[in-house]
Amino acid sequence: MTLTETLRFALRGVSANKLRSALTMLGILIGVAAVILLVAVGNGSAQAITSRIEALGTNTLTVTGVNRQAGASGLTLQVADALLDPVLAPAVRSVSPLVSTSAVVTYQGVEHEVGQFVGTRPSWFDASNSPVASGAAFIADDEAQGRRVVVIGRTVADELFPDADPIGQRVTVGGALFTVVGVLAPRSGTGFQDADDVAVAPLRAVREVLTGYGPLSSILVEAANPQQVDAAQAEITTVLAQRLPATGTGSTPYRIQNAAQLLQTQTETAATFTVLLGAVAAISLLVGGIGITNIMLVTVTERTREIGIRKALGARRRTVLTQFLTEATLLSLIGGALGVAAALIGSRFTIAGVQPVIVPSSVVLALGVSVAIGLFFGGLPAARAARLRPIDALRYE
Repeated sequence: MTLTETLRFALRGVSANKLRSALTMLGILIGVAAVILLVAVGNGSAQAITSRIEALGTNTLTVTGVNRQAGASGLTLQVADALLDPVLAPAVRSVSPLVSTSAVVTYQGVEHEVGQFVGTRPSWFDASNSPVASGAAFIADDEAQGRRVVVIGRTVADELFPDADPIGQRVTVGGALFTVVGVLAPRSGTGFQDADDVAVAPLRAVREVLTGYGPLSSILVEAANPQQVDAAQAEITTVLAQRLPATGTGSTPYRIQNAAQLLQTQTETAATFTVLLGAVAAISLLVGGIGITNIMLVTVTERTREIGIRKALGARRRTVLTQFLTEATLLSLIGGALGVAAALIGSRFTIAGVQPVIVPSSVVLALGVSVAIGLFFGGLPAARAARLRPIDALRYE
């Protein structure tokens, strides 16, 4: 039997029971689409986080405190000021101490909970690559005097001022009035956190109204240029070693991370996350393969007499085996192709706040696995059909 004849018989067998074949292909379709889309979601989330980290610039370092239970180990404003020492730290351009909390912002009865209400100094805008799109950033005198002014993100502006210019408007935060002086330029999100849901105010004002005068959340340090990041990190370590000595166990009460370290950590985490998502989705492909086994076993049982007639007329065992393997592969191939199409369509929409980014290798892999599943799970029914003796098959009722 030629390849064309084999394909013709296989197509006839698949189309003999259209509903049953369609349901079988649906299982493969869902599995393939799930694998491609979930890998795309993981990849899209990783790219969004990477762009956020890269947007900070290649010359920034973040100092965070650990073991805050010990009062002396927390990052303080005095520690932050010590890092801006031209003698001990000549490679440091700017230092931006930060406190951060969530807060409900109210304007004319409309409330919006801001995920990140940040208190810092004016140098933060340049160091974090967060330009102001409209209005202006607060200045050093605002921070020194503790003026209650605030720069809001695009999301906050859209929620509170959908039909009005936010500049100059007064909002209530923690029972105090803050004047909106600027709106940040839109920033790319991480997928699970809206980067534009932020408000930035002078450090002194935020500590007075919201956070109190406890330890700082972190300190953002900007090196003089990308080539001096390592030198700046070494200088920061020296200064912090004097201000925040190691504990009795030898561990330091602070951690220093630069953009490269953050990017490496993110890459490793994202890779693990994407693999886990793909593995979970692959289970549905396995279920689809079991469906193929089931449908082909039923098909062999229903067509036992047909198999007997064909073998009695001279069809060889290999011919029968090839025919049923081809039918199983067709079911998985068509289902896989439809799954790829569904995934490409689904990738045009945002999923869980993430814009999926299709990975070409995942498309090829998912489609290849679907074909392999057809061959593997169709092998048992095909072998069973090929082993039937003509006399037994002809006797079957």
